[in-house]
Amino acid sequence: MKHGKRPRVKQKIFIENHGLEPDNWLVVKDTPLVMEVVNRKTSRRKILDKK
Repeated sequence: MKHGKRPRVKQKIFIENHGLEPDNWLVVKDTPLVMEVVNRKTSRRKILDKK
């Protein structure tokens, strides 16, 4: 399992636009099509679509 990294400013804005609290999520993968994030406390993963 990959470890997430703290989101940068643009990533925080993107996460917030999807209705999530950016301080609770770490970025695992950030591609041009999707962003995969993992919750800091529960280790729950979400894939956010960038379309």
